[in-house]
Amino acid sequence: MSKEDTHLTDEQLLLSLEGELPARAEKRVRAHLGACWACRARRKELDDTIAGVVRAYQSEFEGKLPPIEGPRALLKARLRQLSSGEKSKGFVLRRLGLTAAGVCGIALLGVFLFRFGIARRSPSQLRELTVSSPDSQLTPGATVLANRWAVCSQANVKNKAVPAVLRQAVFQEYGLQGADLGAYEVDYLVTPALGGADDIHNLWPESYSAEWNAQVKDALEDRLRDLVCDGSLDLGKAQREIATDWIATYKKYFQTDKPLAEHLRRRAP
Repeated sequence: MSKEDTHLTDEQLLLSLEGELPARAEKRVRAHLGACWACRARRKELDDTIAGVVRAYQSEFEGKLPPIEGPRALLKARLRQLSSGEKSKGFVLRRLGLTAAGVCGIALLGVFLFRFGIARRSPSQLRELTVSSPDSQLTPGATVLANRWAVCSQANVKNKAVPAVLRQAVFQEYGLQGADLGAYEVDYLVTPALGGADDIHNLWPESYSAEWNAQVKDALEDRLRDLVCDGSLDLGKAQREIATDWIATYKKYFQTDKPLAEHLRRRAP
């Protein structure tokens, strides 16, 4: 470890627990652990938490657990991204309330638990799973246009069709491989009509059967675009609001706590 690295990252600790570090890196990690009680305590905390997760799910779903390589790989990737400090240029909207490395690790383990649980539900439970709002960790929102003129000079094309390969990737990311895929629309969090990007971080599976469904969200997207294009609303603000909480944004701009009747057009799968 260099002098600048005061403590090991959660990624390094997790890879060490998994036995996946190269021999030289493992030697450096073990040398650091021998001299740093804080990192030893953090490593044990991660180990105990993961062990508790495995025990809990094994006791409830023994013999029914599919492989967990997908969620495990996602956890490692997120830890690597946080450790390096790199941010995707496509991301324009994130809710960052957690900054300390230790807290980030616990938050990511929470995401792991969520995905681990969904992936291990029975097919009948998955078919009934209702998704109205996206997971902000998986779908923070992404845009390609931040200029009002560029957005409003184009026709309101609504949401473009999502390629089948990308649709499957979205379902896999949300742990819905065993679900009735016809019950969901892979929707854009920030619609292309507001400058949204064709990016997996801007896509999520939205239930057709939910009260707050894609048709209700379409009405909000039209309202926001009209306000942006007549100069009443800043484009950046519209993008942030719909990405942060589209249901709260609908309630704000339509002055209602429930979807309006003319917007509530539930579509059968």
